[in-house]
Amino acid sequence: MPSPRIAITMGDPAGIGPEIILKAVSRLQPRIHAGELELLVVGCARTYRNTARSLSLPTCGVEYLRTVESDHWPALGFVDAGPTTEDIEPGQTSAQAGRLAYNAIEIAVRLAMKGQVDGICTAPLSKEALNLAGHHYSGHTELLAELTGARDSVMMLAHGNMRVSHVSTHTALSKVPARLTPERLRRVVELTDEALRRLGFASPRIAVAALNPHAGEGGLFGREDIDVTAPTLAALAAEGFGVHGPFPGDTIFVNLRAGKYDAVVAMYHDQGHIPVKLLGFHVHPETGQWDSLSGVNVTLGLPVIRTSVDHGTAFDIAGKGTASETSLIEAIDFALKLSGVAVGGTDGATAQG
Repeated sequence: MPSPRIAITMGDPAGIGPEIILKAVSRLQPRIHAGELELLVVGCARTYRNTARSLSLPTCGVEYLRTVESDHWPALGFVDAGPTTEDIEPGQTSAQAGRLAYNAIEIAVRLAMKGQVDGICTAPLSKEALNLAGHHYSGHTELLAELTGARDSVMMLAHGNMRVSHVSTHTALSKVPARLTPERLRRVVELTDEALRRLGFASPRIAVAALNPHAGEGGLFGREDIDVTAPTLAALAAEGFGVHGPFPGDTIFVNLRAGKYDAVVAMYHDQGHIPVKLLGFHVHPETGQWDSLSGVNVTLGLPVIRTSVDHGTAFDIAGKGTASETSLIEAIDFALKLSGVAVGGTDGATAQG
């Protein structure tokens, strides 16, 4: 049986993507040599080499492929996302970096749709650079949905046993209530249930957060939780889904962390992101700076498997050699788990936490 192959897109080459990929590949070398997985990096080859040289990081014998249509797939390969005439400056936003980031994603999606890779793991991109390059998307989720033809994708964040899906993500708060419809909520619950089953949960327990404080306080703070969420959840429960709620957003995540549920459905971006990132960021007690981050971003509802790091481009530390590869390794392992491959080795967290 061939080893599972994960494509890693570099994201914005001016960010920490090249550095964390180099570090992750180095840590995963024993598993690659053992035939547990294959990795295909897609990005700016020039930046990858420059980063390895400037930070004295090994490239681990990566094989640069001339074409993605090759019949030969090495255990560790690299596909160049496009020619560059000059070096990418670390930490600097540019249209060229945005173009390369987009090209890498497009190539990886094409490979995944053809079945040539088992999943895609993305390093962070810059929305500003992406838009400067003429690709007007608010993030990876929306871009991947269009490239794959997905009708209604869902973002899930995961850190240990904290798994949080979102009804809305990159949406202004003023528009969030309109996004809460029975159809959308049903879609999010169904995809969350499906993902949990792929992760090994036989009977997923899903808690749904309320949109309003105190779940609306009997209608005093809004009726969305009463008129939309509650009846939708009742219908889903009657169909056999292990869904519960709506529960106030200020207590629901405590119960998730305590293991009473396997996942939470959050109503909007910050409601779901804050608890996961608060637990995932490790802050150095002496410097007050975060030095590592644990967590994975997953896009549900795509025809391909896609996971990502749970952090941004970190332009402020790009090229300095201090970026942590922890989240990237966890994202690779999560992609393997979703694809049905048992995760082994000593690096990376298990998907069930």
